[in-house]
Amino acid sequence: MTQGPLTTEAGAPVADNQNSETAGVGGPVLVQDQLLIEKLAHFNRERIPERVVHARGAGAYGTFTVTADVTRYTRAAFLSEVGKETETFLRFSTVAGNLGAADAVRDPRGFALKFYTEEGNYDLVGNNTPVFFIRDAIKFPDFIHTQKRDPYTGSTEADNVFDFWGLSPESTHQVTWLFGDRGIPASYRHMDGFGSHTYQWNNEAGEVFWVKYHFKTDQGIKNLTAEEAEILAGKDPDSHQRDLREAIERGEFPSWTVYVQVMPAAEAATYRFNPFDLTKVWPHADYPLIEFGKLELNRNPRNIFAEVEQSVFSPAHFVPGIGPSPDKMLQGRLFAYGDAHRYRVGINADHLPVNRPHATEARTNSRDGYLYDGRHDGAKNYEPNSFGGPAQTGRPLWQPISVTGVTGETVTPVHAEDNDFVQAGNLYRLMTEEEKERLVNNLANAISGVTRDEIADRAINNFRQADEDFGKRLEAAVQALRG
Repeated sequence: MTQGPLTTEAGAPVADNQNSETAGVGGPVLVQDQLLIEKLAHFNRERIPERVVHARGAGAYGTFTVTADVTRYTRAAFLSEVGKETETFLRFSTVAGNLGAADAVRDPRGFALKFYTEEGNYDLVGNNTPVFFIRDAIKFPDFIHTQKRDPYTGSTEADNVFDFWGLSPESTHQVTWLFGDRGIPASYRHMDGFGSHTYQWNNEAGEVFWVKYHFKTDQGIKNLTAEEAEILAGKDPDSHQRDLREAIERGEFPSWTVYVQVMPAAEAATYRFNPFDLTKVWPHADYPLIEFGKLELNRNPRNIFAEVEQSVFSPAHFVPGIGPSPDKMLQGRLFAYGDAHRYRVGINADHLPVNRPHATEARTNSRDGYLYDGRHDGAKNYEPNSFGGPAQTGRPLWQPISVTGVTGETVTPVHAEDNDFVQAGNLYRLMTEEEKERLVNNLANAISGVTRDEIADRAINNFRQADEDFGKRLEAAVQALRG
């Protein structure tokens, strides 16, 4: 079916798209060939800065459906009744690689989910792991620098990676997870997702609960060994993106069963470890999983750049009934994510179709700037005003929490059983003998690339403190590889 003639960006029909205009046959090209100049100028600007982290990604639209009543915990409208459906957009990603990196690599996976709710967009920006390497956002730039290319060598360096991890013992739990069997998912469809951070839910009565989100894949967990991943990354760098797109095209819509752990706010202060520490999980024996939803992905984006690359997510995008916690990593991300997108895409990134609310309308007093679309017409750009402009509600999205003490650079509060190694050791001891062997081999292969003995020894010692057998086996494996 014809779509009409090819046009310039201004809508004028194009007479010749095969030959540029010249001064005579074989002569130099003329500046007046505005189609040529328009095409070249646009081509030069077709890329925006890639994300510093999570640059490599894929996405799809879907539906979230409430399957159980959670109104006793939260007043969020999109969770208000069983059977209620909300449109979503989910972006998967790897963390460390650049935009052209391979999918099948050992790396955490981003699990960034946008709910287009009637009270505004709610962004849940998580990973496929329930924990993270650090617990304070002030260390995040340093951590990422160790995962990226060294400024001198231009390559990723094992020295940098394990020097930082060895000097940051709180990373031991996440590193144990990353180098275990789930460190390389077989596809985006065959992995779980987690909100990872602790968040606040609050109900109509103003009661506060701390929560953690879990998305359990209905496709089953499937992972790649290091050897399988090395082959796949070379044969098909786009393996995960291709798998997701083709599954949806076939009508095999991937889905996740959604759970929440709920802690009454009063229990946080005396819990056996700090419940806002991102390097730790809440044991299910203490706070069992409560099923409350189903997430299904059922529609592919039509344009990867417009809908995946330019999609923006921020954990600061809350809705009434949901809010932040004192998690220091989360607190840093509340600023950093929005700021990154204002730099990458522009101050009006939220005006783009993939980012703007779908079930309601954004009404702000922000005007102008790059990509501003004039949506406000002649409306006043201040509040309060007497011209019928939008006004404040007087009801915060989340409940306030009590704070005491003096200001200063403080360490994370210590609870009775806070320890950087206990949960890493517990994870190791849950593994089968075969899983332990693969974990040790994966770590040993990575640590063997370290050039300084003290860095390798310090890294190994963290795992020894998690479990004596873990450290002993890892030390022997590294020594064997290093000769």
